[in-house]
Amino acid sequence: MLNRRDILQTLGAASIAAVLPVDLLAGTIQKKTKFRFCLNTSTISGQKLGIVKYIEIAAAAGYDGIEIWLPDLNAYLKEGGTMTALAQKVKDAGITVEDAIAFAPWMVEDDAQRTAGFKQLEEEMNLLAQLGCRRIAAPPAGVKKDPPLDLFKAGERYKQALNLGRKTGVMPQLEFWGASGTLFHLGQALAVAAAANDPDARLLPDIYHLFRGGSGFDSLNLLRGDTVEIFHFNDFVNSKPVAEQTDADRIYPGDGDAPIDGVVQLLKEMGGTKVISLELFNRDYWKQDALLVAKTGLQKMRALV
Repeated sequence: MLNRRDILQTLGAASIAAVLPVDLLAGTIQKKTKFRFCLNTSTISGQKLGIVKYIEIAAAAGYDGIEIWLPDLNAYLKEGGTMTALAQKVKDAGITVEDAIAFAPWMVEDDAQRTAGFKQLEEEMNLLAQLGCRRIAAPPAGVKKDPPLDLFKAGERYKQALNLGRKTGVMPQLEFWGASGTLFHLGQALAVAAAANDPDARLLPDIYHLFRGGSGFDSLNLLRGDTVEIFHFNDFVNSKPVAEQTDADRIYPGDGDAPIDGVVQLLKEMGGTKVISLELFNRDYWKQDALLVAKTGLQKMRALV
């Protein structure tokens, strides 16, 4: 009977690949990551053009997809727009609605408010499903700083949100806000996701929030490839104290001090498909032509990837 040394000496590389367990070869297999480029409409929201125009700009700039905001969608519907017409607009533009930014208070302590929050979340999921959108951001909207967030309870509530996601086809992406004082750290988000004990749990990281909340970036190494589907891209400068920085201080990715090259490398090592979405709130960019801003952001993200 041949021992392991005999096998290695007599079989070619292709034969070895055929007979050895996959886990033994894992270290030699290069994972392949596909990137999709997305425009979060906050980046051009200061121009106040409306959701229809945002879709047109994202397509004209060359993005694969768009991240919309529920307030913009609700404003469109209030003005007489229809979901059928908007879905057709997305289809004609040749892009996808990758995600939606929402603020339902599903994580709060107050029972009545939380019940209303889950109802709102389900309604929003059903709306987004009509656009072919498969994700919705699930941040700690409405959660108070005192008492401190109970991570185990938050995990139970995230599990409930995931159940709604499976029901509607629009999965909640757990988002942490760096300046929130509640769910502000990647470590907390990891704990909530773990407490949910659900295979569909996903995190929505953000360069700015990792910086602002003190998470840092080495902790991203704890994330598996399928734990992150969408990642908010932006940048920051170290010249201003962290505690004084706001969303308005975000700048184009690659223009600041964030270790974005390392983040990109980590995403490449994860494998699968990663949606990198440009999310800015820069007042100076809001004064510029929206299409120019969108194109500039995409050019900078492509250069990084």
